[in-house]
Amino acid sequence: MSVHWYAYPTPQEAAEACARQIVMLLEEALSGRPRATLAVSGGVTPRLLFEALARCVLPWDRIHLFWVDERPVGPNDAASNYGVAEAALIKPARISRRNVHRIAGEFRPESAAARYADDIREFFDLDQGGVPQFDVVQQGMGADGHTGGLFPGEVPAEDRGGIATAILIQSLGQWRITLLPSVLMAARHTVFLVTGEEKAEAVRAVFHEEADPLRRPAQTISHHGRSVIWFLDQAAARLLD
Repeated sequence: MSVHWYAYPTPQEAAEACARQIVMLLEEALSGRPRATLAVSGGVTPRLLFEALARCVLPWDRIHLFWVDERPVGPNDAASNYGVAEAALIKPARISRRNVHRIAGEFRPESAAARYADDIREFFDLDQGGVPQFDVVQQGMGADGHTGGLFPGEVPAEDRGGIATAILIQSLGQWRITLLPSVLMAARHTVFLVTGEEKAEAVRAVFHEEADPLRRPAQTISHHGRSVIWFLDQAAARLLD
């Protein structure tokens, strides 16, 4: 396991550096196999990343796109994580729909999670209980230390042989459909893109406080992932040594 972090003056520069890292990792994966997998996250910051990726030259016909989490909304809803990626990456890069594995947030959360898990299981040709291994997983982090659909105090009960689940986030009164921690930790490579001064304390806690998965889900993924790199802007990194 290895964890590294890099800080950049602006969110744009952090996003562009993160995009370069993802491109390098995908090219590395494609050098030995006919296809590669990338799971992305939602939120405001990833839009900059998606725009940077769309400007890169990649054989998108050999890359399959998945999501770390999704809200229980349709693909055309302004809150849809898929919708952000479609506008900023999928359409500009002309990624084939055959290579896009979105979470169907328009269905009931439990049904959406089951459908997504079945899609992943079929794609990776997994037996029941098998865990997929994505080549690259891109994650973010909130000021409360949450990542994807994993929020402080919320423990997915299905995280033993499961792939995805629906969680009712009590603090928000909202549902999330999310990949489970065991899946996220199994990724060959994880890249975090985190920007903004309001996240500086959470970033400091991830790197310098004792591991506490209930309080800081992002810390768990960062500490137990196989290969993890954080891309930060200076505002988010201001409390790091």
